[in-house]
Amino acid sequence: MVTELPAWAVRLRAERRNRLWSQKEMARRLVEAADEETRKCLPARETIVRRIKAYEAGHNQPRDPYRLLYTRAFGISEAELFDLPPALCRPTLDDVLAKLPGSDALTPLPTRTGRRIGMSTIADLSARVHRLRLADDVLAGGDLLQPAFRELDAVTRLYREATCTEQTSRALLAVIGELAQITGWIASDAGRHEQAVNVYLLGIRAAREAGDGTLESNLLGSLAYQTANLGDPQEGVTLAHAALDAAGPHAPARARALAWDRLAWAFVQVEEAEPAMRALSEARAALEQHGGEDEPAYLYWVDASELQIMEARSYTELRRPLRAVPLLTDVLDRYDATHARELALYLSWLVVALADANEPEEAAHAAWRMFDLSKDVASDRTARRHRVVLDRLVPYRDVPQVREVIERAR
Repeated sequence: MVTELPAWAVRLRAERRNRLWSQKEMARRLVEAADEETRKCLPARETIVRRIKAYEAGHNQPRDPYRLLYTRAFGISEAELFDLPPALCRPTLDDVLAKLPGSDALTPLPTRTGRRIGMSTIADLSARVHRLRLADDVLAGGDLLQPAFRELDAVTRLYREATCTEQTSRALLAVIGELAQITGWIASDAGRHEQAVNVYLLGIRAAREAGDGTLESNLLGSLAYQTANLGDPQEGVTLAHAALDAAGPHAPARARALAWDRLAWAFVQVEEAEPAMRALSEARAALEQHGGEDEPAYLYWVDASELQIMEARSYTELRRPLRAVPLLTDVLDRYDATHARELALYLSWLVVALADANEPEEAAHAAWRMFDLSKDVASDRTARRHRVVLDRLVPYRDVPQVREVIERAR
C-alpha cells in the first residue's frame, strides 16, 4: 500500500526541483539562509542532507530553525509552504510589536523651556537607576512600584522639557531605556503586566533612538521573558530572537550570555528541548569570554550561578528532574539569603523537580522553606509559584509531611 505524501512534503520537493537544486545544493542554501549565530549551531552538511530526505519523504515536518530557513531559501511564507493557518506561524518582531500598545512619552515638547542639563546630570541619573536595581535585589515589585514609576515619569519629563546637546540627549535616552527595563521588571513582579509591556516598549524605543543595541537587547529579552511566561510563548521566542539579534556578536560577553539565556527559556516554554539546550550551551560559551571588557552596569548579576539556575529550571520544566535537582541544590546551598524573592522562586523549581523525582518528603521540606521565605514578599511571581507548588504536591497528599505543608499553606 502506497501512503500519500502530505502536501507540504510534495511542495518542498517540488520547490527544490523547480530551482534545479540537488539535495546537497538545498542543504547549502539552508545554511546560507541562516544568520551567523544560527549557522554555528547547525550540524554537518551530511546531516542536513539526511534531514532534507526525511522531510521530502514526509517522515516529519521541519521544525525551527529549518522551517524558517526553508522560507528564506524559497522566498515563500511559512503558511503557504507548510499549509499552516496564520495563527500557527511564528510571528515576526513587527507582528508582535504592532499588537502591543504604543506611547508618546518620548515626544519632545514643541518648545523646550526646561533647564539645561549636561553629562553630570546623566551621571547622577544613572546612579539613581542603579540604586533602584540594587533595591530590586532585596525588595519585591509591590514595594518598589511607586518609587520606580515616579523616577521614570521624572526622567521622561526631563527629556521632553530640558535643553541639552545631542550627545547628552542620546545619553539621557539610554538612561530612560535602563530605567524602563528595571521599572518594567518591577511592574511585572507586582502583577502589573500590561503596564510592564508599555514600559518595556518605551525603553525599546529609547534604546533604538540612542543607538544602543546592547540596551535594546536587554529590554527585548525582558519583554520576551514576560511574554513567554504569561502571553503567547511563540511571541516570546520571536522577541528573544530579536534580543539576540540586537545584541549582535560584538556585544559584551554577559549581554550575549543573557540574550541566549532568554532564548533558551522561551524555547522551553514552547517545549522545544533541543534548541533550548543549544541556547544554554551558547550562553555558557559567551559567559566564558567575559573578562575585563567595558560593559553596562545592568549586567552585574549575570554570572555562572544564574546560568546554572536557568539550566536547572529548564530541566525542571522539561521533566528531567535527575538533571535539575543536583544543579538547583548546588546553587541554592550558596545563594545569598538576603535575596528572599529569588531564593523562594528557585526553591519552587526544586520542589517541582523533587516531586517529579518521586521524593515527596524532600519536596515538602523545600516547600516549607519557600513558604517561609516568601510569606511577606509582595511579589506576583512568588504568588504564582505558590500555586504551582501546591498543585504539584497534591498527588502526594497522603504523605504526612506533604499533607502538613498543604494544610498550612491553605
